[in-house]
Amino acid sequence: MTQTAAFRPRRRFVCAWLALTVALVALMVVVGGATRLTGSGLSITEWRPVTGALPPIGEAAWRDEFSKYQASPQYKLLNEGMSLGDFQFIYWWEWSHRQLGRLIGFVFAGGLLIAALTRRVSLREGLTLFAMGLLLGTQGAIGWIMVASGLQPGMTAVAPVKLTLHLGFALLFFATLVAFLAYLGRFGRDRASLTPGLRAGAYAVLGLSFVQILLGGLVAGSRAGFAYNTWPSMGDGFAPPARVLFTVTPWWENFVDNIALVQLNHRLGAYALLIVTAAYAFAVARSRLSSGATGRALALAAVMILQACLGIVTLVAEVPLALGLAHQFGAVVVFGLAVANAALVYRLGAAPEARGAVEGRGSARPAE
Repeated sequence: MTQTAAFRPRRRFVCAWLALTVALVALMVVVGGATRLTGSGLSITEWRPVTGALPPIGEAAWRDEFSKYQASPQYKLLNEGMSLGDFQFIYWWEWSHRQLGRLIGFVFAGGLLIAALTRRVSLREGLTLFAMGLLLGTQGAIGWIMVASGLQPGMTAVAPVKLTLHLGFALLFFATLVAFLAYLGRFGRDRASLTPGLRAGAYAVLGLSFVQILLGGLVAGSRAGFAYNTWPSMGDGFAPPARVLFTVTPWWENFVDNIALVQLNHRLGAYALLIVTAAYAFAVARSRLSSGATGRALALAAVMILQACLGIVTLVAEVPLALGLAHQFGAVVVFGLAVANAALVYRLGAAPEARGAVEGRGSARPAE
């Protein structure tokens, strides 16, 4: 058996471990969306990383947990009179969200430990993966900061900006996972490099998709999707008048707190992303430089169109839970495709000597 053949199973473990983590993070975004849509995010008022893994057992424990929630501003201002059964419904959503976060941390840390001890990754790769783990830990810490913001006096929900920051760090971690899988050759390799202009197009699609999901986070945080449930108009026209869009003082707070402007920005971002993705797909297909790049660009355009249609249906239907979650999952799929496409384009567009070194370290010899 050759050295390369012997090394392939070792790389397969790393690919399977990272692919599992990608799937769990995608699920985490959806469960997090369900937590927000059901108003469950503030049902657990304490952050107990270890002991919090156990849910209340027995009626006395449930009553104690419920009493803590009853002392929160959200209960007093929004849910006063809620029954224990209703509390348990929102509690299980938030508990599941936190449990999934713990599982992701365990899977990623455990997989990294196994990969390092069995030398399935090089020192440089191991340090990169360790930095990704720090990013994951930061994302979890931001999650508690986000929840704590909603427990302040007078608050009935988490601050939209902090919710969006929490989502943004989850997306960054998700992107590093997909990019590492692309580095390992998990999505194949193109034989022909795109032109600099087309590579810039791939990066533009990625950047706009990231920004668009953040704009969606602001929509979720401010519950802006429950207003202006018509399309393509918003109220009596394409957009509400300026006096409605900029009613909050100072003016810049309208971009995060004014539901009219928050929703309009999300709509405009969707239009821009759809146009740029369609133009990129058309340009790549016309260039005929790479069949792999063409297939990915066309897939991106197709998924983007479906995602836009789903967003419209979700809005007009006034954001039912199932459609809202489907729309959020669609956003993750679009973002994942955009990351994989940009990573492959970047890898092939790198200097030949650097690319050869990466390929040799990634697939042709054992990790150091």
